[in-house]
This record gives sequence, structure tokens and C-alpha cells, in this order.
Amino acid sequence: MLSMILLQALAGVSLAKLGACIGAGLAAVGAGIGIGKIGSSAMEAIARQPESMSDIRNNMIVIAALVEGVALFAVIVCVLAIFI
Repeated sequence: MLSMILLQALAGVSLAKLGACIGAGLAAVGAGIGIGKIGSSAMEAIARQPESMSDIRNNMIVIAALVEGVALFAVIVCVLAIFI
């Protein structure tokens, strides 16, 4: 059943477009997992040392922004692969 759906999907879409879509999805999922781990680790660090909450929070925001930037770059590369 699944192979029939995949074959029908591949009949109308080139392999590059399918790969770009999978790549964009993986980049988004990877960024979500990474930012989740950053938030989890920051909460644990704040629980251990509440007095350094502002430093931990600032570092967490910077690192999350960097991860999000890399994910956005990956999604843009995957979208460009569709058109090139």
C-alpha cells in the first residue's frame, strides 16, 4: 500500500523535488529537537544555580538563534534545490 502511494507520488514529482522536501522537513525537525534540548538544559542549569538565571537565559537565547539560523539556511538551500 505504501509503495503504491510512493510510486504515484514519484510519478508526478522529480527526485530532486522530493529530496528537497525531505531535506527541508529534516532541517525543521532537527532545529526543533535542538532548541528543545537547549531549553531543557537551560532549565536544569537555572534550577541548580538560580542566581545566574539572567546569564543562562541570555546564552540560551543566543544559542537558540544560531540553531534557528542554521535551520533556516538549510530550508532555503532545500527550496533552492527545487528551482535550480
